[in-house]
Amino acid sequence: MADELMQLLWGPHPQPKRGPKPALSRGGIARAGVGIADTEGLAALSMQRVAEQLGKTKMSLYRYVPGRAELVALMVETAITTPPEPVAGDWRTRLTGWSHALAEVFARHPWLLDATVGARLLGPNELAWMEQALAALDGTGLTGTERMDAVVLLTSHVRGIALQSRAAAGAEGPEAQFVAALGKVLREHGDAYPSVVSAMTSSAGPQGQGQDQALTFGLERILDGLEALIMRRTGAGAGEHGN
Repeated sequence: MADELMQLLWGPHPQPKRGPKPALSRGGIARAGVGIADTEGLAALSMQRVAEQLGKTKMSLYRYVPGRAELVALMVETAITTPPEPVAGDWRTRLTGWSHALAEVFARHPWLLDATVGARLLGPNELAWMEQALAALDGTGLTGTERMDAVVLLTSHVRGIALQSRAAAGAEGPEAQFVAALGKVLREHGDAYPSVVSAMTSSAGPQGQGQDQALTFGLERILDGLEALIMRRTGAGAGEHGN
């Protein structure tokens, strides 16, 4: 099955030389799956649902995609696409742009948070995202392990904020329930917790604003730490390490 998934993601994809044009394609099947996951979540995805979406039988899909797990892998590649061109600037500017671009992908396709966990085979598009982030750190003096760890740390931060945003999107989501319950407690016992009250009050704002601030705040702190490490290694600032 691993070899089958490897070929599905990386090719080669032999095409029939003769006969009528295939009624389906891997790309079309993946796009149909993305549409279902975007509107209903990954749990709603099945080969039968995709077949119905395309007006085909479920069995006809298996000629192109062996099963649901392989379908999800193709959907990840389709949804994440290739990374945008890196922004011009030093390593810090490039990683900032990369992180915000990744956050936008998770915002468009929240189900990716469920589909991109655990040990699994990465496709060309996902690997291109990793390549771009690592390339931004070339020439900084960090070891290969440190560059990999930095990318993992940035990705984890973006994913964490995306998970919070997804939870807050529903009126009855866990985060909304937590905030409502905490607000009730503070209204009755806030005098004993003035720092919590002050922080909660100052962070109040339009929906999504808190997540945007948290994304930027955490990102800047991570990059501050990387900059301090780079300066210790090389004796130079962030602006002198651009590529």
